[in-house]
Amino acid sequence: MSLSNSSRYAEIFSRHLRSLPGGGSAGPIAVLLLTALLLVPGSLLPAQTGSSGSSNSGSQQQQKPQQQQQKPPAQEEAPAEAGGPQGEVNPVAVPKKKEIPPEPPKRTVKNPEGMPDYTLHVNVPLVDVDVMVTTKNGEFIPGLKKENFRVLEDGVPQQITNFSQAEKPVTVVMLLEFAANHYAFINDMLTNAYTFASTLKPNDWVAVISYDMRPEIQQDFTQDKTKVFGALSHLRIPGFRETNLFDALFDTLDRVDRIDGHKYVILISSGVDTFSKLNYDKILKKVKATRNVTVYTVSTGWLLREYLESHGMINPGNTMPGTQDLMDYLQADNEMKTYASITGGKAYFPRFEGQFSEVMADISNSIRNEYLLSYHSTNPKQDGSYRKIKVELVDAGGGPIKLNVNGKPAKYNIIAREGYTAKHEVE
Repeated sequence: MSLSNSSRYAEIFSRHLRSLPGGGSAGPIAVLLLTALLLVPGSLLPAQTGSSGSSNSGSQQQQKPQQQQQKPPAQEEAPAEAGGPQGEVNPVAVPKKKEIPPEPPKRTVKNPEGMPDYTLHVNVPLVDVDVMVTTKNGEFIPGLKKENFRVLEDGVPQQITNFSQAEKPVTVVMLLEFAANHYAFINDMLTNAYTFASTLKPNDWVAVISYDMRPEIQQDFTQDKTKVFGALSHLRIPGFRETNLFDALFDTLDRVDRIDGHKYVILISSGVDTFSKLNYDKILKKVKATRNVTVYTVSTGWLLREYLESHGMINPGNTMPGTQDLMDYLQADNEMKTYASITGGKAYFPRFEGQFSEVMADISNSIRNEYLLSYHSTNPKQDGSYRKIKVELVDAGGGPIKLNVNGKPAKYNIIAREGYTAKHEVE
């Protein structure tokens, strides 16, 4: 309590004392009252007018901050984010509505200039079919026109869009059986391979792959004929006796399937498979599914087989491992024919070395002189189904054509692939 406040309290006390009965004679009582007044807070004294009122207002202003600090937490002002009424009334917390951001403007795509607003595109695959037309003796028949061919897919006629017939460079893979069995098989393979390599032309692309237990690339694709002969000269000492034809053919088809254009596989082998991981059904599906590939097969060891058969000596020690009798070789021959017929090629079974040059010349002539037909299938579904193809020769009236070779009526053979596997949507 300050000194000014004490004097003010004393003045107030003296006024009250004079008003009591007896005046200023009540000494002890006055002392007690003065002591009590000094101990009583100034807020309990009655308000005074005039100068005392101004002093009281000053003291009240000093006491207001203390009273404001002593307000209970419920009396504190709520933040403006709470919403609701403000001021003397306690705020009622009303959650403020969140502002929803406006939707982003839709992106508009403008077509390039010159393109209509709406474009519908349907991808119909182009199917290529290589066709050979030969006489009964295997001679190629040239001079046919686009109107002379009719293509059927699953019995439905197709519109031929592209047609050509000319001697062209080729892309060839020689797949050679090179295993540690009877040397007669190796000798036939090398003789045929060297003979075919001599027919190559400067613009041809050729690769050499040999196989026994596994395939091995002896020479990647090259146009250098000397590199092809060099690769063949390495095939002198075989390693394993197994002949895993199914695995080797599958691997070769998988490699050439990544190359654009039409490809040819020249398979020179006995046709016997001894230890492949794949079975015949799987390799047959792979042959059917591989497009733009034609397989030509040349069998080896026929002279040895006939000699041993005539003497009753066909056994694993004399011929191929895994072969027990003639039936195994007949099965291998049938498989070689199937590879060729499915892809539109030919199968050869020469017995004497004098026939090798004729076989290789016929293969070289066949792969260079073919009719190439292309059409867009009327079946646009990409369901992975197998579709059969049939090629016919017709005259101007739509009937069977009659061909004359050297001025004489001639029978003809049409060699083309039997069908193809449509692509699947996931591919």
